[in-house]
Amino acid sequence: MSDQWPPRRPVPMPAPPGWYPPPPVPEVSTGYRRWARVLLALAIVVACLMAVALVTSVVLLVHADADTENAASGYLALFLWFGIAAAVPVLLALGVPGVVMTRRVRRHQRATAAPE
Repeated sequence: MSDQWPPRRPVPMPAPPGWYPPPPVPEVSTGYRRWARVLLALAIVVACLMAVALVTSVVLLVHADADTENAASGYLALFLWFGIAAAVPVLLALGVPGVVMTRRVRRHQRATAAPE
């Protein structure tokens, strides 16, 4: 005799044959919605700061190139580039979860909205 149990059969759902019910909608809390907005807003702020730093570094390079006495402007532009490079992982760490969470919140709102 085998020590194995017979396979369990799934409990049938009351539905017409060939029809599957929609999956249950996972709940989204108010705190989850708030953090989705906060992460997305922070990602937008970091992206704007990176854009300002990029424009400022180009202006500083042009200023440093115009006069040989302004070498410090070129070094400041390089410093800004290092700051931009360091901010890219921060932007990804804020933006990707923020977008995923926002999409989940919107999907939940569409699924729980009353059909018209």
